[in-house]
Amino acid sequence: MKQIPMLDLRLEYEYMQKDIDAAIQTCLDHQRWILGPEVKVLEEKVASYLGVKHCIGACSGTESLVLALRALAIKTKGQEFFDKEDEIITTSFTFTATGDAILRAGATPVFVDIDPSTCNIDAGLVEEYLGTGAKVVGIMPVHLYGQSCDMDRIMALAKKHNLFVVEDVAQAFGGGWNSKKLGAIGDAGSFSFFPSKNLGGFGDGGMVAVNDEALAELIRMLIKHGGRDKYNVDHVGYNARLDTLQAAIVGAKFTYIDEFNGKRKAIAAQYNEGLRGVKGISLTGTISGADHVIHQYTVRVLDGKRDELQKALKDKGVSTMVYYPYPLHKMKVFRSGRSRMHGSLRHAEEAAGNVLSLPVEPLQKREDTEYVIECIKGYCDP
Repeated sequence: MKQIPMLDLRLEYEYMQKDIDAAIQTCLDHQRWILGPEVKVLEEKVASYLGVKHCIGACSGTESLVLALRALAIKTKGQEFFDKEDEIITTSFTFTATGDAILRAGATPVFVDIDPSTCNIDAGLVEEYLGTGAKVVGIMPVHLYGQSCDMDRIMALAKKHNLFVVEDVAQAFGGGWNSKKLGAIGDAGSFSFFPSKNLGGFGDGGMVAVNDEALAELIRMLIKHGGRDKYNVDHVGYNARLDTLQAAIVGAKFTYIDEFNGKRKAIAAQYNEGLRGVKGISLTGTISGADHVIHQYTVRVLDGKRDELQKALKDKGVSTMVYYPYPLHKMKVFRSGRSRMHGSLRHAEEAAGNVLSLPVEPLQKREDTEYVIECIKGYCDP
């Protein structure tokens, strides 16, 4: 029986092995493990690729979000953390790190519902909430599954209401919106180099992209305990530096990012062609202007049969994942007054019950993708 994994990192390593091994060997030779030269090289490469002035490496995507928000609190409010009354609008249908970062920065997350077609934040509901007169300081759109949110509308709302925008680009490295790279549109963009991401290392890692000089300087201080001099600090900081070895590995893999994103798009096109019209399956929608880099290829399984289909595919050797089984507003950490909801969030709750992500390994063979399609058809249209 075939075995189709969600991702095959060993296969990818073998594809890039010469470059990765050389990058690791360079680190072994120079032994500069903390903020070694590879960190600065990667920061400069990514900044050039995104079209921003500054990129700052961090120890994870989660910490990248926290660092961006903390720097904005210091810059905009002149204090270490936001106040609890300060609200940041975001989506409930995302990984917990999005909402958790808002709490850790001192603010209160406000969850609005998603567009049921794309699973991304509904900009219309953002506008609706802003009309209530709440004390909102910022918006945090999440480019879920690799597809951009409606950034024109979000940025227009931010400008109108004098808000900052922090893009959560953990799943969308290389993605774009109307010729602009994601992470280069808002006041800050946060990236994750977790191994399973489109651009991932061999462990945790992240990066913040900004154009503002003051924000960049604050973030560089915060990653090193809060000061230019770690023995005489200015702010409540973190030990959040990007590891030299991870920077070297991500830098080696960076060469392949556009190639591999292209491969993901080709797999998605094959899925779209094969699954369109299959009974009980709804394809995730796309919006004009978005360059979707397919971090996950996600379908909606209707009539409450998601778990049944997932089991049936597992029995056929096909791995799948549910991203995400619980919306944030249903989690204990965000209840008891630690967050606010706007509306029913019913679309987020429905998505949590019916989304299913299919294998989209960039080096996946066409016949393997076809096998997944046929297994789904065999279950849905026996």
